[in-house]
Amino acid sequence: MTAAPIRVLVVDDEPITADAHAEYVRRTPGFEVAGVAADGREAMRLLRDSSTVAPGHPAVSTVDLILLDMNLPDIHGLDLCRRIRAAGLEVDVIAITAVRDVAVVRASVTLGIVLYLIKPFTFKTFAEKLEAYRGFRAQWDGPDALATQSEVDASFASLRAPGQPQLEKGLSADTLDAIIHAVRASETALSAGELGARLELARVTARRYLEHLVADGVLERAPRYGSPGRPEYEYRAR
Repeated sequence: MTAAPIRVLVVDDEPITADAHAEYVRRTPGFEVAGVAADGREAMRLLRDSSTVAPGHPAVSTVDLILLDMNLPDIHGLDLCRRIRAAGLEVDVIAITAVRDVAVVRASVTLGIVLYLIKPFTFKTFAEKLEAYRGFRAQWDGPDALATQSEVDASFASLRAPGQPQLEKGLSADTLDAIIHAVRASETALSAGELGARLELARVTARRYLEHLVADGVLERAPRYGSPGRPEYEYRAR
């Protein structure tokens, strides 16, 4: 019998980022998008609308997992998580954010956020994290309850999948993030020269970042026809 897909609510106020994360979810086997919310108020509404309550039992939502940005326009992600817990909603949370503050990370652990994924990242890293979460969830939701210390340890260890690999020498995470956003925001495919002009980068530098993102599956490359001289390539988001 095929397991039901894990239903995911994406919470992020940047439309391009939210759409990208929703598409990543759709590309990951075993997961489906339950909704997209741009702020905390909308997220709580979607969670409540998807929930049923039986007397004497916690509220049960058809949303299984929230991908939560920390910087929302109406509430901090940690405070939204506290509201979710106070409402008795049984749903797991993965923080997906550019926030690297140690206090925020520590508070996330206290609130039971199961994974903390720092932007920017590639689809490969994203899929690895979701796959780790699915393995963790399967051990708790399976027909055999966890009974021994080793089984409990193995369950939590499954969340600690290999993290995001280090960037190639000379590449900057901030520049990589800016390039990802620029390509996703563009209505047309961009060449290395066009991207470099927009971000004030040398063409060779822009091309190195673009090729790195192609190799990681974030962007796709295609030849641009009609230009004299050496063949030129253009890049767009997958």
